[in-house]
Formats: sequence, structure tokens, C-alpha cells
Amino acid sequence: MLIEGRIVRDGRWYLAEIPLLDAVTQARTRKAVLAMAADWVRTLAPGDEVSVSARWIGGDRFVLNCEPAEAMIAMALRRRREAAGLSLAQVAERIGAKSRNAYARYEQGTALPTITKLAELFRAVDPDHDLTLTVV
Repeated sequence: MLIEGRIVRDGRWYLAEIPLLDAVTQARTRKAVLAMAADWVRTLAPGDEVSVSARWIGGDRFVLNCEPAEAMIAMALRRRREAAGLSLAQVAERIGAKSRNAYARYEQGTALPTITKLAELFRAVDPDHDLTLTVV
């Protein structure tokens, strides 16, 4: 799974922004900030078998190649929910589920949503933004 990010120069620092994960990290060089971004994701991702590498794709854009996809989807859903200040129960209610466990399975990575379901889950945690698929 590829997750897109942006590199911004801020004085002597490079900032790596990863909007999907609501994350920012910094370093003195572009190469170092890419390594920091990959390390940040690897450290916070659920599970022990997570593989993350970063690659600059031109301009101010980079991508993180993250596997397994289930762990990255779980992490993205959790980070977006936390950024919105919502509980598991509140999100479950927004998607019409009777139990918070129905949503929690996706955040735990034990269930992998279809594209349609993933868009619904993201709308529930962040109604102001749409899930966008891109080709890199």
C-alpha cells in the first residue's frame, strides 16, 4: 500500500507531512526526513511484521510503501478517528453499527474493508474530507 506525503522546506529543516496519518516529522536533509517518516510509521503501526520504505517521487511529493495493507488501513483509521476526537462507540454509531466492535475490527486490522466500506469508514471519522485514490 502506498501512502502519499509532502516534503516542505522550513528554514534549515525539511518537514515530511503525511496527511492520511495526520503526521509530521522533520530532519536536516531530504534523505533524512524520508527515513524519519518511514521510521515514524514503522514505530506506530500495529503489529510486528510491518515493512515501510520511503521514496521521493519528484517536486514536493514522496510515497511510503507500507505492508501489510491491513496494518496501514488500521493505523490510518485510528489516527483519523483520534484527530477528530471521536470514540469507537461514536464512530460505530455514525456507520449504523450496534456495537463499537464492528468498527474496532477495522482499527485492529482483523478485518479488511472493501473500497466502498473504507470510504464509508473514512467519511464517518472525517466527514469534511473524501478518500481519494491516486496512481503514483
